[in-house]
Amino acid sequence: MRRREFITLVGGAAAWPVRARAQQPGKLPVIGFLTGLSPDTYPDRTDAFRKGLHDAGYIEGRNISIEYRWAEGHYDRLQRLAADLVDRKVAVIAAVGGPTIALAARAATTTIPIVFQIGVDPVELGLVTSLARPGGNITGITSMNIELGSKRLEFMHTLVPAATEIALLVNPTSPTNAANDAKDTQATAGKIGVQLHVLQASSEDDFENVFAKILDLRVGGLLLGTDALFIKEHLIALSMHHSVPTIGPYRAFTEAGGLMSYGGDIADSWQLAGVYTGRVLKGEKPADLPVQQATKVQLVLNLKAAKRLGITIPEAILARADEVIE
Repeated sequence: MRRREFITLVGGAAAWPVRARAQQPGKLPVIGFLTGLSPDTYPDRTDAFRKGLHDAGYIEGRNISIEYRWAEGHYDRLQRLAADLVDRKVAVIAAVGGPTIALAARAATTTIPIVFQIGVDPVELGLVTSLARPGGNITGITSMNIELGSKRLEFMHTLVPAATEIALLVNPTSPTNAANDAKDTQATAGKIGVQLHVLQASSEDDFENVFAKILDLRVGGLLLGTDALFIKEHLIALSMHHSVPTIGPYRAFTEAGGLMSYGGDIADSWQLAGVYTGRVLKGEKPADLPVQQATKVQLVLNLKAAKRLGITIPEAILARADEVIE
């Protein structure tokens, strides 16, 4: 089992100040934690964020307090939740889990510091002026998940080379992710000679209809977009029941019984977001903190899932795996 770990700080690292921001005696600084997830899903990510805070010298309940706001998959709630954190006058907002969360936080305030965690280019999204000098009140961490969509398609093509029809599942309620997922993957589909069908699901209730379309289209493989909605046991069960090889961007998908995942280490990027949040609490300005790129990538295979699907994973893929679940 091999791992490729490399973290690049764009534009160099700013010096950490030794003096913490002044605060009233007896009162802990408050972090506003904004995400599209539910509190009981993917606790490893929240734990990673807290670890990053610990790395920066902060422990929840001891020298900081955290106000959690969970959209629970309902992105239409984000604006209200972000506004609530602004009304709470938190010291910094950690907007983690994707561009929709970051945009909601930015729309809510131009004065409270914001640290984001996203998988797209923040300059292209309009969040920052540049990676090296973000400007304004916002900075954060960007990972490589959306950029790796084309590679996930290449892995699927190697896995099922006879398949001429491949589907990509996106969440239309997260339009930035959906558009980038489709754009990145469509270009590669044309190069390798497969027809890519972009399907949509905005909730778990849509999964049955998605697989009905997959069967109608005679799709030979399914790619999952970069939305946490798709790390669901129901979706994995459907892919197994209908014998549809599926690859996702997150390790959690493969851990839960999915066939394969290839993408950035999300826990790693959440930890880095925790570190940056701590640095802002110490007094550093987001405008001066370069956007950090988390480039740790994992290819994880599940041999149990392959056996259930009746698939033999090619040696070319096995040789590249960072982790194999047997």
